[in-house]
Amino acid sequence: MTDQVRNSGQEPLPKIDTSVPHSARIWNYWLGGKDNYEVDRVAGDAFREIFPGIETGARAARYFLARAVRHLAAEEGIRQFLDIGTGLPNVDNTHQIAQRVAPDSRIVYVDNDPLVLAHARALLTSTQEGVTNYVDADLREPGTIIREAGKTLDLDQPVALMLMGILGHIEDDDEARSIVRRLVDALPSGSYLVQYDSTDTSEDYVRAIQQYNDGGSIPYILRSPEQIARYFDGLELLEPGVTSCSRWRPDAAALDLPAEVHQYGGVALKR
Repeated sequence: MTDQVRNSGQEPLPKIDTSVPHSARIWNYWLGGKDNYEVDRVAGDAFREIFPGIETGARAARYFLARAVRHLAAEEGIRQFLDIGTGLPNVDNTHQIAQRVAPDSRIVYVDNDPLVLAHARALLTSTQEGVTNYVDADLREPGTIIREAGKTLDLDQPVALMLMGILGHIEDDDEARSIVRRLVDALPSGSYLVQYDSTDTSEDYVRAIQQYNDGGSIPYILRSPEQIARYFDGLELLEPGVTSCSRWRPDAAALDLPAEVHQYGGVALKR
């Protein structure tokens, strides 16, 4: 296993298309980031006109990530994180939260988006005691992800698998569940699945997503909370189960969020 930070994507970076809105850049815009273009801000504003609660949902999802990682590192003793569908760097990324609790934590980020790859250096920072690595791979290739992650992570020891807002890009529900099963099956007992996605629990949200999908971007599929819960089949859900992200073990940072947002997620143990 490597003991130094490295980037596995050695091919020249593809040209980034700034003529079409990009989900990672729009999400970055909603979270107050600067890694976005005018086309993303226009699309983000149009989405917000139909569904004004999107920025609140984005914040709730981000805080959920932070609380889940902090809990797993501090309370469950997890020292390895496999974060697939990384997205653009923001405040308190997975490695920063985990290594703040346990400096020897090892984190592998996975994405195959050229924009994210271009920003990988911002993610590829680490404490001296730990490791942060980046794998250029597609979510639809679980075998490749596990093989490449195994060059940094010890897959005989528990791993927190993180699928944060990414499974909505898999249009077929059966395929999405199959991907989760294959990834979880490759991890040892004592591992955890951390997952959230946006839901179809608001008519306005459904209309906004339809407009977004019609705009030529990579489609995102809203699913019901019950469909999201199926991702955790065979695992032991931590309390409070699959719920609105703002309701998952809220802390002081989440006090200004509504109890109900349309991003649902959970954390579950593989026995």
